Amino acid sequence: MARKSKLNLLELYSEENKDQIYKNVFAEIESFELPLGTSLRSVYDDQPNAHQRFMEKLDACIRNHDREIEKMCNFHHQGFVDAITELLKVRADAEKLKVQVTDTNRRLQDAGKEVIAQTEEIIRCRIQQRNITTVVEKLQLCLPVLEMYSKLKEQMKVKRYYSALKTMEQLENMYLPRVSQYRFCQIMIENLPKLREEIKEISMSDLKDFLESIRKHSDKIGETAMKQAQQQKTFNTALQKQNNVNYGRNMYVINGRVPEPKYEITSKRTLEEEDEHEEEVLTAHDLVDFSPVYRCLHIYSVLGDGETFENYYRKQRRKQARLVLQPQSSMHETVEGYRRYFSQIVGFFVVEDHILHVTQGLVTRAYTDELWNMALSKIIAVLRTHSSYCTDPDLVLELKNLIVVFADTLQGYGFPVNRLFDLLFEIRDQYNETLLKKWAGLFRDIFEADNYSPIPVANEEEYKIVISKFPFQDPELDKQSFPKKLPMSQSVPQIYIQVKEFIYASLKFSESLHRSSTEIDDMLRKSTNLLLTRTLSSCLQNLIKKPHIGLTELVQIIINTTHLEQACKYLEDFITNITNISQETVHTARLYGLSTFKDARHAAEGEIYTKLNQKIDEFIQLADYDWTMSESAGRASGYLMDLINFLRSTFQVFTHLPGKVAQTACMSACQHLSTSLMQMLLDSELKQISMGAVQQFNLDVIQCELFASSEPVPGFHGDTLQLAFIDLRQ
Repeated sequence: MARKSKLNLLELYSEENKDQIYKNVFAEIESFELPLGTSLRSVYDDQPNAHQRFMEKLDACIRNHDREIEKMCNFHHQGFVDAITELLKVRADAEKLKVQVTDTNRRLQDAGKEVIAQTEEIIRCRIQQRNITTVVEKLQLCLPVLEMYSKLKEQMKVKRYYSALKTMEQLENMYLPRVSQYRFCQIMIENLPKLREEIKEISMSDLKDFLESIRKHSDKIGETAMKQAQQQKTFNTALQKQNNVNYGRNMYVINGRVPEPKYEITSKRTLEEEDEHEEEVLTAHDLVDFSPVYRCLHIYSVLGDGETFENYYRKQRRKQARLVLQPQSSMHETVEGYRRYFSQIVGFFVVEDHILHVTQGLVTRAYTDELWNMALSKIIAVLRTHSSYCTDPDLVLELKNLIVVFADTLQGYGFPVNRLFDLLFEIRDQYNETLLKKWAGLFRDIFEADNYSPIPVANEEEYKIVISKFPFQDPELDKQSFPKKLPMSQSVPQIYIQVKEFIYASLKFSESLHRSSTEIDDMLRKSTNLLLTRTLSSCLQNLIKKPHIGLTELVQIIINTTHLEQACKYLEDFITNITNISQETVHTARLYGLSTFKDARHAAEGEIYTKLNQKIDEFIQLADYDWTMSESAGRASGYLMDLINFLRSTFQVFTHLPGKVAQTACMSACQHLSTSLMQMLLDSELKQISMGAVQQFNLDVIQCELFASSEPVPGFHGDTLQLAFIDLRQ
C-alpha cells in the first residue's frame, strides 16, 4: 500500500513536471526565439506517448489564445467601426485637400523655378569664386617659382652662370618644395641637373677658350711686363742718382725748412699736371680678361667640383708650360727669337702669379715654385744649347740684356732668379770668346793694312791726333821740328784703340749683373788679359811667321811691341777709371801685356835671325868658286860684296832696335856667314884646291873681317865681332 502510494506520488510529480515543461516550450514558441531544438528535445525525452500528449497540450493552448483573441476583438470592434466611419467621412475632404495641395505645389513649383535658377547661378558663381580663390592662392604659391625659373632662364641667356647656380639653389631649397605636387615642378626638378651640366660645359668651354687665348697672347703679356719692369728699373736708377745728387748738394735752412729750387717746383707742377691728364697705363694684368677663370672656379666650387677644376686647370697649364718652354729651332739666329721666347715665358708666369694672388687655392705657392723650378731648368738648358751657336758678340750681348730684363721682371713677381745670373757668367765666358774671335779678325785686318813704317806727322795737329789715340811720350822727339816721324807704325794706335774698345765691349756685358765693382774690375782685367795673351799674341805670332814679312817689317814689329808694352800701364789706368778700383788693391789682377809683347818680340827677334841667315844662304848659293884657278882675281868675289852691302844696309835699319837685339843679329849673321864659308871649304865633294883659289877665298875672308872690324852695329867691345871669323881664318 505504501509502495502504491509512493508510485502515485511519483506519477503526480511527473505530471506536474511535464506540464511545466510544456509551458516553457509554448512560451518559447510564442516568443519566436529560435532555435527550438533544445526545448523540443525536452518534450521527447523517452516518455511514452509524449508526442500525443504534447499535441493535446498544444491544442489546448491554441484554444485558450483563440478565446482571448475573440474577447479582445469583441472589446475593440465598436471603436474600429467608428474609426472606419470617420475615415469615410474625411475621404472627400482628403480628396479636396489633395487637389488643393497639388495645385498649391504646382503653383509653388512654377513660382520657385526662377528662384531655383537664381540659386543655381549663385551656387555656380560661389563655386567659381571658390575655385578662383583656390587658383589665386595656388598661383601666388607658384608665381615665385615661375619668376625664379624665368630669372634662371634669363641668367642663362646673358651668361650669368654663377648667379644662375645661386638661383637654382634657391629654387631647390625654398620654392620647389612648396609646389612639388605639380607636374611642371617635376619637370623643373628634372631640368635643373641638366642646366647644371650645361653650365659646367659652357664654363669649361669658356675656360678652354681662355687658356687658348692666353697661350696665343702670352708673348704680348710678357713683352708688356718686361717693358714695364725695364721702365721701373730705369726710373729707380734715375731716382737713386737724383737722390745722390740732392744728398751731396749744399743745403741751407730758412725758418726750419729746406727751400726747393725754383726749377724743381716748376718740374713738380708740370709733372702733376701731366699726371692729371695722362691716361691710365695698362699693366700686363690688364691685357687679360680673367673673368672666365673666376666664373668657372666659382661655378665648380658651388657644384662641389672645385678639386676637379683645380686639377684640370693645373694639368692644362703644365701642358702649356711645356709648349712655351719649347724653343724654335732657329731661335739663336736673331734676337727676336730670344725676345719672343722670353716674352712667352714671362707672360705665362705673370698670369700664374695673378691667379695665385686673386684666387684661393686654384694655384698655390708650392705649385708655382715647382712649375718655376721645372721651367728654370728647361730655360737654362735651352739657353746653354742655343747660345753656344751664337758667333756674333752683339747677338750674345742682346741675349744677355734680354736675360737680365727677363730675370728682373720675374724677380719682381717673386720668382728666384739666382740661377739665371749664374748662367750669365757662363754666357759671359762665351761672350768673351766671341769677342776674342771678332777682335782676332780686327787685329788681322789692322796688321794686313799696316805699312810697317814709322808714322809721319807733318804738323802739330797731326801729332795731336796721333797722341790722342795712343799715349806716346818722347821728350827727344818733342824737341824735333816738323815734319817728323814717330817710331811706331799705324797699327800701334789702332791696336791700342781696339783694346780699349774690347774693354768697353766686355764692360757692356758686366752691366746690370748685380755685381760689385771689384768683381767687374776682375772680370775686365781677366778678359783683357785673354785678349792680350791669347788673341793678340796669336795674331802677332802668325804675323811674324808669314812669308811676306821681311826684315824691315820684323824690325818695325819689334818696335811696335815695345810701345804697346809701355802702353799697358795706361790700359790698367783706363780700367781703374771705369771701375774705381785702385790697382793697389790686394785682389786686383795685373795685365799680362809685358810677357805677351816680350814673347812676341822674342819671336820676332828669332825670325829676324832666321830670315837674316836665310838671306845669307841665298847669297852663298850665288858663290861660284873655281877651285882649280891658277891665280886670284885680285878682288873679293862679287856675291860676297853684295852680301856685305846687304848686311850694312840691313844693320842700318836696326838702329831703332834695342842695342842687344841688333848686336845679337849682327853676331848671328857673322857666325852664320863664317860657318857657311867653312862648310864650303870642308865640302866632301871638293877634291882639290889650287893656290889661286885659296888666295881668292882669302880675299873674301879679308872682306868679312873688314866688315866685322867696321862695327856695323855699335856696342861691340874690341874685336868681339871679328872673333866670329877666327876659326875660318885658322
